[in-house]
Amino acid sequence: MYTLPSRVVLPYEVLPSQVFPNESFQFAVSGVRTASSNCSSVEFMSLLRASRLPAKLGTAIARRTPEPGLNRMSNVSQIERHGAPPPQPLFAGVPPITRSLVTGRWGLWIRRIFSFPMVLAGLLASTVFAMARNGLDDPDIWLHLRNAEYLLAHFRVPRVDMYSFTAIGHPWVNHEYLAEIPYYLAWRAFGLVGIKVLTLVILESVFLGLLYFCWRESGNVKAAALACYFSVFLGAVSFGPRTLLFGYDYLLVLLMVLQRFRSSGRAPLWILPPMFCLWINTHGSWSLGLIIFGISIAAGMVSGRWGSIEAIPWSPSQLRKLCLTMGASVAAVFVNPYGYRLVLYPLDMAFRQKLAIAHVAEWVSVDFHDARGKVVLLLIVALLLGALLSRHCWKLHELGLVLFGLYTGLTYIRFLFLAAILTAPLLAKFLDFVPRYRREIDKPSLNALIIAGVLAFMIGGFPSAAQLQQSIAREYPADVLPYLKSHPPAGPVLNEYTWGGYLGWEDREFKVFADSRADIFVYPGVFQDYIDLIGLKNPSAILDKYGIRYVLFPAGEPLTYVLKHDSNWKVVFSGDVSVMFERVGTVPLNGSSTLAQGTKPREP
Repeated sequence: MYTLPSRVVLPYEVLPSQVFPNESFQFAVSGVRTASSNCSSVEFMSLLRASRLPAKLGTAIARRTPEPGLNRMSNVSQIERHGAPPPQPLFAGVPPITRSLVTGRWGLWIRRIFSFPMVLAGLLASTVFAMARNGLDDPDIWLHLRNAEYLLAHFRVPRVDMYSFTAIGHPWVNHEYLAEIPYYLAWRAFGLVGIKVLTLVILESVFLGLLYFCWRESGNVKAAALACYFSVFLGAVSFGPRTLLFGYDYLLVLLMVLQRFRSSGRAPLWILPPMFCLWINTHGSWSLGLIIFGISIAAGMVSGRWGSIEAIPWSPSQLRKLCLTMGASVAAVFVNPYGYRLVLYPLDMAFRQKLAIAHVAEWVSVDFHDARGKVVLLLIVALLLGALLSRHCWKLHELGLVLFGLYTGLTYIRFLFLAAILTAPLLAKFLDFVPRYRREIDKPSLNALIIAGVLAFMIGGFPSAAQLQQSIAREYPADVLPYLKSHPPAGPVLNEYTWGGYLGWEDREFKVFADSRADIFVYPGVFQDYIDLIGLKNPSAILDKYGIRYVLFPAGEPLTYVLKHDSNWKVVFSGDVSVMFERVGTVPLNGSSTLAQGTKPREP
């Protein structure tokens, strides 16, 4: 049985764990003035690397941590004062350690790739994949494809409506034109599979970026992973081919830059103005980014402590840099093809599109009776318990961001994804009681098996083009397309509004009554008439007002039932998803003016 010596002089490149596994060490580097401390073998190596010593400068002295009650050497000066004992030979039973074994480039990369943090990242990616792999759950995707097709064909953005007969020629701002291009290019390259691949790649980038950000904030990769797993369930509301996802990638970049600037005083602030220029041309969520930027700046303009809340002020030079960056970012958002109209679009949506916000599903408030509401309730409870039980001192900017995230997420379920991003770092800090990752007890072989299993699950479970097409057929009127092709409508068609984009994408000549661009139909009153129509408020008068000759609606809708029992309408097609009616007799004269503004009816 061997007895460990109190000190062993190791070559600069050697990890102490290669000689004494599961031991704790005090470190010191001869010739370098630095404080020693108890550390694991992995921390020992990282500290040596951080010292940036040349390979041949000095020797590293690894000293076993004394047993409790023994005299400890507190710093390097004591080591230098008393002098290091002569090097003692290593055990005869320990195999020789070479540089290539410990710090070889391939070995280092293998340990990094098959480490436990990579397993946590893989499990997070597989969780996102499992929840987002099925279907293309966003009716806007068809409009995105059509808009990008027009943009790439004509090299200009659309400025008026071209897809409907009810709002044709009406001014329109496409506030997400830049994000539509990747989806269209993915569709051109690989069809529906390409759209799904791009969607998953963007989602994975958001959550893996969030994992990295939470780890940087908390210093505990296990706690960060747990917080992100929970965030996946909150963010599921936006799991689809959404342009909004690009905005969340931009948001994470903003948060990471601010975090680095706050912790070190140095960060690439110069990337934020060009990023906001891209952001405003990608999605309207840029306005949320500016609000978050403003909260972070304002929280550093005060100093003080109030109970468990602490405000740490910016230095004058930091505040000056942040204000200049904010000003440049605000100026950058005016660089867009629509000018001030695109900048004012978020305000237009908030104050002029209240009807659309009140009737679109993703703009409703959280319902605590459904599954999503219960997940949100768990988040609130976790934050309250963390505030009560954790010793974490809240920073003022953390409190501001969490309150903003909760307000937006509880008010509109669309922003639960935003709430997940803003609250995850704080949850990771509250979970700091979770044991930290220890590299010296890592098991690369087991990690490699788990990672291989994750990859096999994701590759084997990826949906085929046929499966994606089947999911579309369950949500959209794919069953009526052959009939429309063989019997082209000879007059205006009233369609279910979430089907408008799909119908227009499948037939470029088809002019819809309305589509999921609810904003453009709010201004002329079309959306209000549609809401009254599906609510059965004098439906005959509304159908006559627009000169409707055909109605294409879901089979289970109340309007479908009413028209089936109305002698003025007859069923010309009936499928599992959709039913199409044709008016019996002539179209009322008061519909002719509407037809004159739209497309001419096609002859059968």
